[in-house]
Amino acid sequence: MRRTQRVVLISALLLTVLIAGVVQAADGKIFLPMAMKLGVPLMSPPTAKPSASVSPTETALPSATASPSATATHGTDGPVVPPPDAASARLQVPDGFAVRMYASGLREPRLMTTGPDGALYVASRRGATIVRLADADNDGLADDVQVVASGLNGPHNLEWFDGAFYVAENDKVSKLTDLNGDGSFTDAGERVTVTSNIPSGGGHTSRTVHIGPDGKLYVAAGSSSNNNIETDKRRATILRFNLDGSIPADNPFAGDPTETRRPVWAEGLRNSVDFLFLPDGRLWADHNGSDGLGNDAPPEEIVIQVERGKHYGWPFCYTPSLGVTPAGTSEVRDTRVALAAPVTSCDQVTPALFTDEAHQAPLGMTRYDKSQFPAAYQNSLFVAYHGSWNADQTPRDCRVQQIVVRDGQPVEARPFLTGFRDTPSQECGSAWGRPAGVAVGAAGEVFVSDDRNGNIYRIVYVGSEGALSRH
Repeated sequence: MRRTQRVVLISALLLTVLIAGVVQAADGKIFLPMAMKLGVPLMSPPTAKPSASVSPTETALPSATASPSATATHGTDGPVVPPPDAASARLQVPDGFAVRMYASGLREPRLMTTGPDGALYVASRRGATIVRLADADNDGLADDVQVVASGLNGPHNLEWFDGAFYVAENDKVSKLTDLNGDGSFTDAGERVTVTSNIPSGGGHTSRTVHIGPDGKLYVAAGSSSNNNIETDKRRATILRFNLDGSIPADNPFAGDPTETRRPVWAEGLRNSVDFLFLPDGRLWADHNGSDGLGNDAPPEEIVIQVERGKHYGWPFCYTPSLGVTPAGTSEVRDTRVALAAPVTSCDQVTPALFTDEAHQAPLGMTRYDKSQFPAAYQNSLFVAYHGSWNADQTPRDCRVQQIVVRDGQPVEARPFLTGFRDTPSQECGSAWGRPAGVAVGAAGEVFVSDDRNGNIYRIVYVGSEGALSRH
């Protein structure tokens, strides 16, 4: 073969590899495009626009107003940052940070956690799977998308505890144990149901599970409607179980004559999509308030301190203030719903600690407990705002928000990851992307899931120097 023919053939083969899409192998692994592993930006055709029918693997050009995020500089220390890509061209982070695509092609990735092996584990709700995203070669990109559990019913989150993953599905909490050490949870006996004593079905369908410092299982279950009083008392609550699924004797309503109220730990929480435990044992939850009260009401309750047996207002009352809730604040009435037991006055319910603008739709939340980020970010919360889909006048942004915590209290909200919308007037329901989950990685990076376009983003602090950029 002539030299020129060989050159043409090799060039064609390389081009084919670089533009190849996600490939699924017979063993269930989904391999990322080689272009991504090499750091080549994945760009759409110039005419491509995001739409409601965009597939999880499609990408879109950045909006005309988007500016690149912090660019990594060369150095011998610090985090590895791949070259600029479609995510860094569109999304914005504070000065000194860099954001890159970590993985793509997932089916509605929601909440995430770091496993005992240091890999990122993601609940893929529409994919009905749990996937593992490892970076063994330390290039800042997931090596592949490994399916470690499948056939789940709308998995929303998972948490590692005492040698097993606990997974919140729409109708149950499952326990995944790798009995044979093969790295997956697909063999006989490796998945068991811990409890099915949680509400299933429509309305708010996500369920979230975390293990408390008391070794108990806490499960958030949203309401079945916008503002109707629930007949199933497990709705619009945080529930509490023993690790075997039984009801603890010290639950506040363990002896209640209404059976569905017995697992309830706290109530009046329309849709607390996520919650966390602080080092001192306090439980903080976010909360999605009712729709239909106008553009600015009710304020979104970003941090609620959830305590045993308390009621937090929904559907009768809500916290009226914006930002830090002043001491002595009482919730105010939603007059569309008549008061009913157990609430006879808004003075009986507990207001949020911190709120933000209405319709922000807080989903996943995490506390930054590493040292890779500067001191101004440590101990802060990062909350994924899904943004509005039906705001009455002013659409609310989809973003990741930093909630600054000082002296153990939330005091300020700051944008951290933005740029998902094309214009300020765009509803997030039709935006390029929508953040859903936030997790802190083993090395101190922050991962963000995007359940609209199927991406996982990785954010690291690079400062003015110290990051190693690989091309």
